[in-house]
Amino acid sequence: MVQKILCVAEKPAIAKAVANHLAGGHVNTVGLEALDLARLSLISLQRSIQGNQYVKNYEFDFAFGPPWGNCSVTMTSVIGHLNGVEFEPNYRKWGSCAPEHLFDVQVIETVDDDKKPLADNITQQARYAKALFIWTDCDREGEHIGAEVRQAALKGNQRLQVKRARFSNTERAHVLQAALNPIDLDERQVNAVAARIELDLRLGASFTRFQTLELQRLGESLADRVISYGSCQFPTLGFVVDRYFRVKNFVPEQFWSIKVVHKREGIDVAFLWRRHRLFDRMAVTLLFERCLSARTARVSKLQKKPTSKWRPLPLTTVELQKLGSMFLRMNSQQVMKIAEDLYTKGWISYPRTETDQFDKGIDLRKLIEKQVPDQAWGAYAQNLLNGWFRTPRSGRNNDQAHPPIHPVNYVVPASLSPDERRVYEFVVRRFLGCCSEDAKGESTTIEISYGDESFHANGRLVLQRNYLDVYTYDRWESSQQLPTFQLNEVFEPTEATMTEGETGPPGYLTEPELIGLMDANGIGTDATMAEHIAKIQERMYVEVRSRSGAGRENATEAATRGTRGGRGSRGSRDSGQGGARADGTTSGASGVLEFIPTTLGCALIEGYDNMGLATSLGKPFLRKEMEVKMKEICAGTKARREVVQEVLEGYREVLVTAIRQVNVLRAVSFFCILLAFGGRLAREYY
Repeated sequence: MVQKILCVAEKPAIAKAVANHLAGGHVNTVGLEALDLARLSLISLQRSIQGNQYVKNYEFDFAFGPPWGNCSVTMTSVIGHLNGVEFEPNYRKWGSCAPEHLFDVQVIETVDDDKKPLADNITQQARYAKALFIWTDCDREGEHIGAEVRQAALKGNQRLQVKRARFSNTERAHVLQAALNPIDLDERQVNAVAARIELDLRLGASFTRFQTLELQRLGESLADRVISYGSCQFPTLGFVVDRYFRVKNFVPEQFWSIKVVHKREGIDVAFLWRRHRLFDRMAVTLLFERCLSARTARVSKLQKKPTSKWRPLPLTTVELQKLGSMFLRMNSQQVMKIAEDLYTKGWISYPRTETDQFDKGIDLRKLIEKQVPDQAWGAYAQNLLNGWFRTPRSGRNNDQAHPPIHPVNYVVPASLSPDERRVYEFVVRRFLGCCSEDAKGESTTIEISYGDESFHANGRLVLQRNYLDVYTYDRWESSQQLPTFQLNEVFEPTEATMTEGETGPPGYLTEPELIGLMDANGIGTDATMAEHIAKIQERMYVEVRSRSGAGRENATEAATRGTRGGRGSRGSRDSGQGGARADGTTSGASGVLEFIPTTLGCALIEGYDNMGLATSLGKPFLRKEMEVKMKEICAGTKARREVVQEVLEGYREVLVTAIRQVNVLRAVSFFCILLAFGGRLAREYY
């Protein structure tokens, strides 16, 4: 008798793609009533399971590896998580208990009402199966969804063998390889996600009830408002508020500098002062007078050397979100939604990955070959195959689950939607750029001694653009060429002046900067950062606007390095009026989103900060510690219950203190009731 294998994917689109690959296109969809068989497609009969129009059961035969061999297969799917967690019925009402008691009451796991048809379908199909193959995404969340699928299947068949397919894209050969080499579910990752889900419920419910019930007593605009809390949501808001106060409290400082210009061969060469600038006018005046007294300057150093601009690292989720929000005219949540769609359609690899290094076993040339037909970058891809190919750089990160984001198949861009086209093109160009040679150039440095001071001028000549020809999101241009100077040459500068200016404030936090801060501080995962950013907007804790003036090259640098600084900072002395700002951007472009907290957003963060807590909820430290503990569960060094109790104890101390100091939160929030709340920015009132 032919054995039956039940396969369950995380999404209907993945189920359809996998079924078509395993069946070679010969797929039947079951659960149909009377149909005209002459009209049935061998690929798919578009009939849903009972209770959900999107999920189908596909039937076909496939020859698995030992011990299963040739089997009858039913392929179906879920739509994300099947289960949810909630408190016992007696504790679900807001006034049922004190908020702090929610740390200890029992939590129960149930199948969500809208997912019951999916769970019932899995239970029913499992009754006739020998084994269950799980095809959920290969990450922590996917592992837990796989455990939920297993739970539903075992209800129908306790003797079921359970395996999972390890895959990172839906390209046919990759899917076949995953089907023939199944592995076990990672129980440690399952437990880590279970711990996180329980903690999110307990912490979110307890703090949300506390601050909502207390602040609703102030009446007016807060009377009917749910003021939600999330352990990732609040640190994300804290970053925005912190930068807002740095801008608001910035105190400009006056500085002075010395500028030297010499005209030669029709070129005005500007020499920069090695001290850059000083904040003491008298000191600069004395140094400037010494320069004038010397009258002549001497060339003390003359250097020409090769220089290069490195090609980009392989693409990670965080980089896709940051750069997508800068260059693709969409926010990070939109970028990830479109990347997910391109993945499920089989055009790119799994878009949720921390890995920035390609495994040596991946045939990169074969992937490049698939891009040759394209009219925009096909010729460049062909040149890579003809000898331009270089092994991509390797970053420091490897999540051991997925490769960097890359194209797995070619699709004619015209067949995609405009947004899909932009994301697909970015992924392709980034991949081709990774496989290219660095851009090459020559740099020239001239240093002069003028009086007791040193000045320098730099020039750059781009000789070979290389990867820049395909990865058009980077800029590296030749500067004005320097005229000829001789070492130890003495000349009288054409112009020497003493200049003055003042420092400028940093800009409000941009989305790329916010993602960088979240990543550096362990707030959310690469898969959830965009959701947390969207949540603080949905809750009207922040508002978003397009920044006018975010230079392309400098914006990229700012996004990749992150920022730091405290509330009430005087700002950076390295930012001058009319020059580069402290956040690394320059004028000249638009479209980058920046975040400004609303009055309520400021009030919440300031309220907790003013309570004298050892660790404020607006800071990233508690959540970062929680994420470290999740990794310890995954590594097997700590148990789930141990981690849950440790994290709860840390937050319990914060909640108890907040309850005692609630008047501080009320006082800071009181002015909210004076405002017409919807959409007004905090800067209008602070």
